Amino acid sequence: MIRAAGLSKRFGDVVAVDHIDLDIQGHGIVGFLGPNGAGKTTTMRLLSGVLAATAGTARIDGIDVFDDPISVKARVGYLPETPPLYPELTVGEYLDFVAQMRGVPSGARWTRVGAAMERVGLSGWERRLLGDLSKGYRQRVGLAQAIVHDPPLLILDEPTSGLDPAQLPAIRRLIQELAAERLVVLSTHILPEVEALCGRVVLIHKGRIAGDGTVSSLAAAQGRAPFLAVTIDGAGDDATSRLASLPSTLNVDRLDARTFHVQGGADLADEVAKMAVAQGWRMVALERRSATLEDVFLSLVGGEA
Repeated sequence: MIRAAGLSKRFGDVVAVDHIDLDIQGHGIVGFLGPNGAGKTTTMRLLSGVLAATAGTARIDGIDVFDDPISVKARVGYLPETPPLYPELTVGEYLDFVAQMRGVPSGARWTRVGAAMERVGLSGWERRLLGDLSKGYRQRVGLAQAIVHDPPLLILDEPTSGLDPAQLPAIRRLIQELAAERLVVLSTHILPEVEALCGRVVLIHKGRIAGDGTVSSLAAAQGRAPFLAVTIDGAGDDATSRLASLPSTLNVDRLDARTFHVQGGADLADEVAKMAVAQGWRMVALERRSATLEDVFLSLVGGEA
């Protein structure tokens, strides 16, 4: 569905996107993640045909984005961070206008508008003025305009930005439903949202791809394998060396006087428990954990926000 090679964009002396290669196929949700100014939005605009590239190529469904942008836009639904709404129009008027711009035939236009409105929970809202809608419902209209022509690819830039906590679950469920039958590429700063929604994460940093894969594969690539979180009372100064001496131990990090992160093999938990008994330590907690997306993010981008 998406193939990009050497995709680059300069604004004067500023390199916003720097030789990005992408290959994204099938359906589901792919998350673009990165610090502010990393190049996520610029990449999305390049892929959707909103911006022309300085160098490189991009194809959507086999069609060159820059040679045939009209055909590409017929296959892409794009929702920028701020939905492009006209407050003086009603919901129905606006979606009918977008459907015309997207090339939906006149005989099918209202059918497509009605289907899009129903899909995003706006049935019966045709006569509501866009200027009177809440942020959450403006986002719904933004999603409706992105799907009104039934594209196989949705590109959503910060689709939950500015929503209050009560509005988030419905929009996230809607995105998951849309991804069941098409490819959805979204950007967000909310790490738990990426973990909950995205089967694949593309981490962009300084205009380049810093990581690409599942959370677990990215964690493994950064040497952040699953570990035991061990909390012990009564552990002396030699506890780190004692835990390191266990046959299954690969690495020990002591976080404070009583907390350790221990990486190792399948028998590690039993070995730690037996050592605690032998040393007279009081085991407070022993829990197997995996690295989080936050761990991976901080490792790859160095803690930049």
